[in-house]
Amino acid sequence: MIFMPWNDTIAVGIQEVDEQHRVLVDLINELHDALTAETPNRGAIGHVLEGLMDYTMNHFIMEEEWFERHDYPHTVAHKEQHNRFTSTIMNALTDFEDGQHLPYELMEFLKHWLVEHIMRTDKTYVPFLKAQGIT
Repeated sequence: MIFMPWNDTIAVGIQEVDEQHRVLVDLINELHDALTAETPNRGAIGHVLEGLMDYTMNHFIMEEEWFERHDYPHTVAHKEQHNRFTSTIMNALTDFEDGQHLPYELMEFLKHWLVEHIMRTDKTYVPFLKAQGIT
């Protein structure tokens, strides 16, 4: 069973954003699989966690550039959410690189945060960005 299946209810309707969200979901599933493997491989876990961090940062940069370019009125609050999330992932990565194990609660946090962020925060910018011609 897939830890975090993609479904159309979390699609926002902007193609590039939805494609990137799907990759984030895939990376979370890949991290889950690496952590719950019969014999977890620290190298594989670290690689996926680094990839998740990099991809998340790039996704957030894209969104934030759109916000800045089009004067999205909720840019500051949205960026604060992004910063808190990347800080959590970076702390987990740092702890992992220091030899600690990733707690399973991290997986639940990633899943919950992404779904909630998309449903409650990202979907609020969709009408604004579509009015700016971003589809």
